[in-house]
Amino acid sequence: MALTLMKGSEAIAEAAIRAGARFFFGYPITPQTEIPEYMAARMPEIGGCFLQAESEVAAINMVYGAAGTGARVVTSSSSPGVSLKQEGISYCAGAQVPCLIINVMRGGPGLGNIQASQGDYFQAVKGGGNGDYHLLTYAPASVQEAIDIMMFAFDKAEQYRIPVLFLADGIIAQMMEPVELPEMVDYKVDPEKKPWACTGWKAGDDPKKRGVINSIYIDTESLTVHNNELQACYKEVVENEQMWEEFNCEGAEYIITAFGTVARIAKSAITQLKEKGINVGLVRPITVWPFPYDAVKKVVDQPSVKAVLDVELNEGQMLQDVKLAVNGTKEVDFFGHCGSLMPSTDEIVNKILSMKEGK
Repeated sequence: MALTLMKGSEAIAEAAIRAGARFFFGYPITPQTEIPEYMAARMPEIGGCFLQAESEVAAINMVYGAAGTGARVVTSSSSPGVSLKQEGISYCAGAQVPCLIINVMRGGPGLGNIQASQGDYFQAVKGGGNGDYHLLTYAPASVQEAIDIMMFAFDKAEQYRIPVLFLADGIIAQMMEPVELPEMVDYKVDPEKKPWACTGWKAGDDPKKRGVINSIYIDTESLTVHNNELQACYKEVVENEQMWEEFNCEGAEYIITAFGTVARIAKSAITQLKEKGINVGLVRPITVWPFPYDAVKKVVDQPSVKAVLDVELNEGQMLQDVKLAVNGTKEVDFFGHCGSLMPSTDEIVNKILSMKEGK
């Protein structure tokens, strides 16, 4: 395939279309507005539906309804907008409706700014809405990786009947990179493969085949059974869907943990540190839920590793998961900024140098 230079937001939108998405409901908010803008032009060309809702709350409930028919549906927003969607996301999770949600993170709290951030990690992996639920959550580090993940994200959503979340910082959506776009998937809803979906029911049909999309269970026993089924599903996701990248980890003296764009900066720092004779590795979670605890621990448990440095574009949200993975066997330090001030290569290098000097 030929390489095409594309802006991240537009490439992600096109990848969703090529993965079979034919419904987009959303609302403009920087820095992801180019996603709905692109969808507004492309969806009519392919016989799909683009609708700018009156609010983020309306958009996620439209997703809930359309995804309940078995269609591949996507929405996108940025941090404050995703916060408004949380009730609907919890409903989708409770009703086991597969769908795809894109969060292009910006600085916060509140309205914050329109620059990149990783401040929504807690919201994404610890549950932003009510109840005991999880979203299969990917944190791509490049435009190409976002495209590649998009091509199987709907499959995973449908396999487990779980909403999938793309947790991308604003830089990934706004930068341009050369990418390879995959071929268009010829996706059609098959009622036999989605017996849960509301694909049409008429008098005389077997009542047991009637699709009911629902997240309310009034009596305690029914809700307990439903939650137990959800937890069994999440256990399968944890066992089967963890993704991560290891970079220069063999024999490393220090290990950096980072996700998204920050991990790319960390790689540049690792290259500079190697020139200074210091061997540093990187473990990058690609799924932040489920978090690859065992993978991080295995790398950190190497005898050569002295300590771990977690680097994030926030005040240390993934740090809690890193510490759980390390489980006290090695020292874990943190470096990061909030308010969209991106950690620089030199800052990461200097932090590792200070750790080496025992400061």
